Amino acid sequence: MQSKLEFSKNRKILTNLPQSAGVYLFWSGEQIIYVGKALNLKNRVSSYLSWDLAPKTKAMVQEANKLSYIRVDSEIDSLLLESSLIKKYQPRYNFAAKDDKNPLYIRITKEEYPKVLTARKIDEYQKNISFYGPFPSSASVRSVLKMLRRIFTYSDHKISNKACMYSHLNLCSPCPSAIEKESNSKIKKDLKRIYLKNIGMLKLVLERKSSKVERELLLAMEHLSKEKRYEEAKMIRNQLMQLYYVTQKPIPALEFLKNPNLVIDIRNREIKELKNILLKHIYVEKLERIECYDVAHLAGTNPTASMVTFIKAEAEKSLYRRFRIFQKFPKSDVDSLNEVAKRRIKHLYDWGKPDLIIVDGGKPQVSVFNKWFEGRGIPVVGIAKRYETLVVPVKILGRSGYKQIRLIQGPALMLITRIRDEAHRFSRAYHHLLVKKTIESQFS
Repeated sequence: MQSKLEFSKNRKILTNLPQSAGVYLFWSGEQIIYVGKALNLKNRVSSYLSWDLAPKTKAMVQEANKLSYIRVDSEIDSLLLESSLIKKYQPRYNFAAKDDKNPLYIRITKEEYPKVLTARKIDEYQKNISFYGPFPSSASVRSVLKMLRRIFTYSDHKISNKACMYSHLNLCSPCPSAIEKESNSKIKKDLKRIYLKNIGMLKLVLERKSSKVERELLLAMEHLSKEKRYEEAKMIRNQLMQLYYVTQKPIPALEFLKNPNLVIDIRNREIKELKNILLKHIYVEKLERIECYDVAHLAGTNPTASMVTFIKAEAEKSLYRRFRIFQKFPKSDVDSLNEVAKRRIKHLYDWGKPDLIIVDGGKPQVSVFNKWFEGRGIPVVGIAKRYETLVVPVKILGRSGYKQIRLIQGPALMLITRIRDEAHRFSRAYHHLLVKKTIESQFS
């Protein structure tokens, strides 16, 4: 915690406050009288310097004579830290500001399939594994739970005869109701383990132990990859990337005002880092235009592929292309990509020439694309399903080989995953469209 600043309705205090997320504390003498959270500490505290305040807020500001703050890296951290400080110090203005309305808690029940619920009151005799709060802002609580549910899915309902509505949205997956209906004991055991693992991860995040969650996810992803369980590893990777996203440090709004080209600068850093990584293994002249390819199908039906194009690290949708696959073995991603590469090279000049091609896949996928483009001086790399790994074709003692480069969190990884995820989204969208048309034709 920063040392306490003398507080008065003088705007000079703002010069000592950062433009970042955090928690601020108002003091009266040696007593904490109010705790609040902010995505931008400087902007939030400045709102208390207004003369147009609600009566209770005005009374708190008049009583306060000191201010301190604690910087954090994300909205989730600020919400959880605010809650823990309110619980510890019981500042009277936090409760007075709610007009005697009970604050909100997050409650995790103690049962075979723990539920994640919100509650206005917590009875110590209730069956709770744990509870978190109080949280003064119910809107913030629900916003954070909504973000976390996309990463670590959970149930908030009793077990019934069929899977819940949220299971169809992958927000309660695996759904306890569906698990209980599973007749295969091994599958049932595995699904239950996944569900309880999600609850455990969610608890760690709510306890402000995100770094531990990240380490556990990385270890799990590595273990699954070594066992060649790539689809499961990919699911873990997606959880990890979403966790990075919701816990990442926000860019202060003032930074955009101070530097109108901030986004361009960020994109340039992404390109520069990726180029420096690639130059250690292959030659790339520039990375102004990057194309990425992905294949989508369901058990070989309605196979499609996508080509997305990024210019200076920004999506250029006018240059996107989609491909319907016509080859005889639609279940083979390699054969599908070979067809796409053959069709793409026919349009090398009228569609434009890329500086780099990224293929969603490993050595086989990279190999088939590289076969068509290597002679044209266009480098091809893959992004493997096992943790974020670049697969780069190289020459080793005159022979063709592959270098695997594991990307660490940073600008290059953010660029690669943004491009790859967009290619995946675009290919799935076309695939779903074709599936819909197929179904409609059967009933017309």
